[in-house]
Amino acid sequence: MKRPGLLVVVFVGALLTFITFNTVITDSEGSKGLEAGDKLPPFAMPLSTSPCEGRCDANVATAAGQGAAGARPACEVRGPEVLNVCELREQGPFVLAFVFHPVERCRDQLPVLERVAAKHRDVQFRVVAVRANASDARGLRSGLPVGYDNDGAVANEYAVVVCPTITYVKRGGEIAGSTVGVQSEAQLEEWVRKLE
Repeated sequence: MKRPGLLVVVFVGALLTFITFNTVITDSEGSKGLEAGDKLPPFAMPLSTSPCEGRCDANVATAAGQGAAGARPACEVRGPEVLNVCELREQGPFVLAFVFHPVERCRDQLPVLERVAAKHRDVQFRVVAVRANASDARGLRSGLPVGYDNDGAVANEYAVVVCPTITYVKRGGEIAGSTVGVQSEAQLEEWVRKLE
């Protein structure tokens, strides 16, 4: 009678070992952000300064009437309190830093981004607070514009799993690449110089 229980334990142990091994060796898209050559996913989201109260989800629609993705295309949703990636693409090169509000290493990346942004006025820098609301986004106290991705839809489109994930975009919307994890000022400078 004890043998079936032992077999279950051995099977579960072997399964967990396989899953762990597979996770470590798999080069998954979700762990590295967007790469050079990937298409820039459109989105519009409220900025931390937005008067939107309650649940204000980002729009990731590519056409009208896409239900939860958005009632109209994201590129059409614009305004002074909206972070719109299509508008950024039209204005020149930019950097998108995806952060998770309560994670300290994410917040620690923001001053480094601000210092690099101050040296590169022709490159726009924006912060996206993932799974956050307006209050969380304001709580980051960043000198950079901060949008918030309440339901994580934009983070999913940009393959964000690790915090911070930073996506670098050239003029015209061509993705130069992404970095995952905390970046030094020198590392950020190297990426930003590729955009100019």
